[in-house]
Amino acid sequence: MTYCVAIRLDAGLVFLSDSRTNAGLDHIASFRKMMIYERPGERFMVLLSGGNLSISQSVREILQVEKIDSADGGEAITIWNCASLFDAARILGSAVRRVYRQDGAALKQSGIDFNASFILGGQIAHEGKMEAMRLFLVYSPGNFIEATRETPYFQIGESKYGKPILDRVITPATALGEAAKCALVSMDSTLKSNLSVGLPLDLLVYRAGALQSDDFVCIDEHNPYFHMIRSTWGQKLRQVFESIEEPHWDDGASTHPLRAPSGRFPPMKKISTPDEKIV
Repeated sequence: MTYCVAIRLDAGLVFLSDSRTNAGLDHIASFRKMMIYERPGERFMVLLSGGNLSISQSVREILQVEKIDSADGGEAITIWNCASLFDAARILGSAVRRVYRQDGAALKQSGIDFNASFILGGQIAHEGKMEAMRLFLVYSPGNFIEATRETPYFQIGESKYGKPILDRVITPATALGEAAKCALVSMDSTLKSNLSVGLPLDLLVYRAGALQSDDFVCIDEHNPYFHMIRSTWGQKLRQVFESIEEPHWDDGASTHPLRAPSGRFPPMKKISTPDEKIV
């Protein structure tokens, strides 16, 4: 399985992916799910992939040569000459549909769903002006949506365990270091609750306008910072939990009584008489 998360901030972008693709009892496999497409000073893009490994690997290979027609009938557009991340997302969608045309029928005949999803983000310099950093989530049919200020992050794979901390912490104004820490906590929560997600992890932090990044690390079980995150986060959660007042049924026993009057939602309770049958 997979867990990948990407965050778009005012200060830059954060990408994090695990590497587990199979978690059977006697067969655990790892493949990297992050791919970087970079021409320093001109364009920088990161692709995260999830779903069927054979599909995602095919898409990644085809993406480097895939072309779409330009609007003005000029030179075909590729990820290496496109003027915007929007066009790069269109090319990625085209690559996904190309793989479906090639393999979709055979997969269906074998009872395998065409299942793959991608996150594409980065920045492109164009005609002397910086295009805004952009982040896209691309689905199996090749269609996509873009991150907004209201929803500044995307997840693919086993997203439910790591989502709560992102919702509580991440805003467009969040600093890059804080966002990277939040992404790692989100990943740790997923690792704790789901064996189909596993180390090592790939973490990349991109600073707005840089058009390249050297802030990239592969994290294994021996990484001291991630080891600190895993132990500290669990300990702090227990401390916060223990500091919260326990429920009290007596109205006068607490400043936050559990049993509080409500005219709108009275307790649901049916009292039966000996002669009444409960159905």
